[in-house]
Amino acid sequence: MRAADIIIKKRGTGNQKGQELSQEEIEFLVNGYVDGSIPDYQMSAFLMAVYFSGMTFGETGILTGCMLRSGDTIDLEKLKGLKGPFVDKHSTGGVGDKISLPLAPIVASLGVKIPMMSGRGLGHTGGTLDKLESIEGYNVNLNEEQFASIIEKTGFAMMGQTEKIVPADKKMYALRDVTGTVESVPLITASILSKKVAEGSDALVFDVKCGKGAFMKSESDAGQLASFLVKTAQAMGKSSCALLTRMDSPLGFKVGNYLEIEETLECLQGKGPADVMELTYALASRMAVFGGKAKDTEDGIAKCKEAVKSGKALSKFLENVKAQGGNPDKLLGEQGKRRSKFKSELFAKQDGFLTVDAYKTGIACINLGVGRNKSSDKVDADSGIIFCRRQGDFVKKGEKLLEVYGKSPDALESGKQQLEAALDFCEEKPEEKKLVLKEIK
Repeated sequence: MRAADIIIKKRGTGNQKGQELSQEEIEFLVNGYVDGSIPDYQMSAFLMAVYFSGMTFGETGILTGCMLRSGDTIDLEKLKGLKGPFVDKHSTGGVGDKISLPLAPIVASLGVKIPMMSGRGLGHTGGTLDKLESIEGYNVNLNEEQFASIIEKTGFAMMGQTEKIVPADKKMYALRDVTGTVESVPLITASILSKKVAEGSDALVFDVKCGKGAFMKSESDAGQLASFLVKTAQAMGKSSCALLTRMDSPLGFKVGNYLEIEETLECLQGKGPADVMELTYALASRMAVFGGKAKDTEDGIAKCKEAVKSGKALSKFLENVKAQGGNPDKLLGEQGKRRSKFKSELFAKQDGFLTVDAYKTGIACINLGVGRNKSSDKVDADSGIIFCRRQGDFVKKGEKLLEVYGKSPDALESGKQQLEAALDFCEEKPEEKKLVLKEIK
């Protein structure tokens, strides 16, 4: 086989659309990319061919399996004698989407075991690992034994991919981020599920976002992705459901790596933004049901709210911070104080109802230092934005809208200019739209 021939077959020629690939052809590409015999430029071409030609459900299943088999899988029962069900949640990514951070300790405090293998920032969306690493000392580079031990101790653990766990996805994930091939249903499905199966999860809850700040702009595209994820997971023997959720404007008041950790603390202290808490409880309740700790979603929501009110969820989060190398007391002491020294503010240019474009906000945050323009870029922990007013609020000319923090003076100025383009003012109040659109089982 030749990689170029497989790429051409999937790409198609002229008016002829790309063809379905065999298991042998997909295995050849994936295995070759992992062992180094197929270079980045050929895998980039293949990813672009898939982006334009798509993949069948069968091809997607094969790709997922190949990626999963490219490395080790974690057996939590064998490692530590842990008993499931093990339940995890995955979001397709948004701006200000810190839901995993408060959700995991809330659900773990109910007695559900959560193995969470997370990713870094992708495109204009933030990454859970980047946020966690803004906690001084927090270690996401766990081996399998450490991962299992922390789950045994605190009920949940958060780690990145190791060199041995789904190495195909680790390399392809970084490549997709910088080659314009993120928004592909088969590639997203294979990436997510290869990691989630490898980490040892028995049940999965997906948050599939749609709107301006999502990779899937339309509800129909998001529905297709949700169906692919749920159907593929169930075919692999996992209990699964998905929520379609709106991502037109950023979630919460804070966007940035440390700033989203700070807002997580606020959520667990009972002071979280309404939209963040609504989505957290919607997803957490379904995890509680899959974990056998709630009889239905209503019961799950009630138990999750009580976990926050009682302080158990916050204690669980701080317990995990300590177990993964952080200092809980220092983290609490920094709350409300830790900020980049490069600061500016944005003010309303006119009277009107404020609208905030999530995608443009995400791009601005990359330039502030929150995300990456290329895979080798380092993120800045203290860059980001704090909203003083949010989508749908009526503001008066001159009123402060945002606090802006950058990694340097140049980054601050660049990000600030882009943020101005993300804001608009309307004479009529924008229609309030539902955050959770539908559930797919």
